[in-house]
Amino acid sequence: MSEPRSGRLARFELIATIVLALATVATAWSSYQASRWNAEQAKAAAGANALRIVSTKADAIANTETQIDVSTFTSWVDAYAHNDTRLASFYLAHARPEFEPALEAWIASRPLLNPRAARTPFVMPQYRLAARDEAQRADAQAAVLTARALRDVQRSTNYILCAVLFAAALFFAGMSARLTSTTMRRTLLAIGVLVFLATLTWLATFPVSVSI
Repeated sequence: MSEPRSGRLARFELIATIVLALATVATAWSSYQASRWNAEQAKAAAGANALRIVSTKADAIANTETQIDVSTFTSWVDAYAHNDTRLASFYLAHARPEFEPALEAWIASRPLLNPRAARTPFVMPQYRLAARDEAQRADAQAAVLTARALRDVQRSTNYILCAVLFAAALFFAGMSARLTSTTMRRTLLAIGVLVFLATLTWLATFPVSVSI
């Protein structure tokens, strides 16, 4: 004996109501997560911009220090070429602390006699600028935050797509309750349930961001 029409209708309405309720909650959750990951992206982007500024300032300081070192080296070479030992010693004694080890190591390599010696002290391993290192470190950190911001944008986009798919499930489930044709009811409800379950399965793989 076939199931009474009223019984089938009640079952369809129950399933549709459950899908509508769950899809509504899932849509709200997806929208919330999309906004949260937008906030995470903005925070990462702001951090990257701040680090870029630090990197730029440190790089400018390093360039200025390099110019000072080049000037000191040029003056020392000129004094040395003119056999002005006193002036050469003065420039050597007043070289910047970061430049002095490289200059002394370069002089010790006897560049006038040693063909393998470095052409200038600026390519010596002893020539290290703290400002340059800081600039490179800040730039590397900024690159990490930039990559994180791009990742967060993608996560936000994925959540938005989930919200759209859940809205589609809401549409199919809602329309199934309005039709009189049993076949159309089943078809639309089945589509709604399939879209909802598939999207929910995908949603379960996403990271979650919560702010209280």
